[in-house]
Amino acid sequence: MELFGISLLEIFGYMGSFVVLISLTMGSIIKLRWINLIGAAMFSVYSILIGSFPTFIMNFGIVLIDIYFLTKLYKVEA
Repeated sequence: MELFGISLLEIFGYMGSFVVLISLTMGSIIKLRWINLIGAAMFSVYSILIGSFPTFIMNFGIVLIDIYFLTKLYKVEA
């Protein structure tokens, strides 16, 4: 299925990239980590679907890093 000549899968990949990009504009490190986590997770799914395993490994690594630091941040605040 396509939208304006672009497959929905590609649109999903672009959205993941855009979410990661938006995360870098956050003033709060917690917001940055959460939004970055969502974008990296989206891009991980996209990478698997297109068979780009190096891209998957990198983005899944970012997901794990975001989870690690969010856990640390929430423990400090508690």
